[in-house]
Amino acid sequence: MGRAPMGRAPMRQPPDAPGILSGVLAGLAGGYLASLAGWPLPWMIGSLLGVALARCAGLATTPLPAGRQAGQWLVASAVGLHVSREAALALLHHLPLLLAGAVATLLLTLIGIAVLRRGGVDPATAFFASLPGGASEMVNLARRHQAQPAQVAAAHSLRLLLVLLLVPALFGWGLPRLPALSAPHPDWPALALLLPAGLLAALLWRRLGQANPWMLGPLLLCAIASASLDLQLALPGGLGQLGQWLLGCALGAHFDRAFFRRAPDFIVRVLIFSLLAMLAAAGLGALLGLLAGGHGRALMLGSMPGGITELGLTAASLQLSVALVSAQQLLRLLLVMLLAEPLYLGWRRLASQRSRRD
Repeated sequence: MGRAPMGRAPMRQPPDAPGILSGVLAGLAGGYLASLAGWPLPWMIGSLLGVALARCAGLATTPLPAGRQAGQWLVASAVGLHVSREAALALLHHLPLLLAGAVATLLLTLIGIAVLRRGGVDPATAFFASLPGGASEMVNLARRHQAQPAQVAAAHSLRLLLVLLLVPALFGWGLPRLPALSAPHPDWPALALLLPAGLLAALLWRRLGQANPWMLGPLLLCAIASASLDLQLALPGGLGQLGQWLLGCALGAHFDRAFFRRAPDFIVRVLIFSLLAMLAAAGLGALLGLLAGGHGRALMLGSMPGGITELGLTAASLQLSVALVSAQQLLRLLLVMLLAEPLYLGWRRLASQRSRRD
């Protein structure tokens, strides 16, 4: 009695319409107020804060179904279309230096490991919480190595929030602003081909089991098309803002009162090592800019422990080289995906050998 008949699929839960509406309204309010205040990336940062504050106030909000994927698709497409042929040639010219910089940014993981280990965090959790990689991939590796997945997810979510709140503001307000460039007009027939093609690339990337399909698929396709054909395209403003808003609402759903009440010492240590890593990344980017003979601001931005989508969009809004910023982030992501587990296993093997000698 009470068992579902054989052969019948379990019933799906109906969408939480009131929760979705609350999230939509909170995100719209936050994005609109941030745009009035003149914030950088207002519809992403404002909607993130709006949803997060609503959840911290006890308001039940539910993310839009597939909202994060749709937001990544639109934002990644916008970032990819900013990659011009000239920027792609500069990227190829500086590729060895960018690869060296991506390896150097991996060393920033040592800051997080040191800070978290002093707080009594176990080695696996400290390692995967400190790597500048995607949260979902690091959580999967944390589960595989008996770490604390909730703490790893919290560390990556909090660091992303910190980067989104500080980095665009510092680069937009704390440094000299460049003269505004005239934005290219949207070419609707070309966009009608590229946007669905980017969606298909995301689905193919996901089918192949690759990391971050909804961001890397559209970004790479649009960047290759824009650079090789010298398209000079851009998404219309409303479509780009829609992508920012969808992504910001999805990110804000990670935060509530329980998140900030959970292990306050751990959260403080995550904030400390995130700030230290950002300072170290800024110094590294400045050094790369000197070695490259220019592009100092773009290389500083690309060295930050954020994500390709968020920092690429920041670069586009500040008229910096989107190609250099995205390339730094992409190279680092690939290195993290390839080396995270071997590096962890090697570190634990060395620690085990040292403890046996002692």
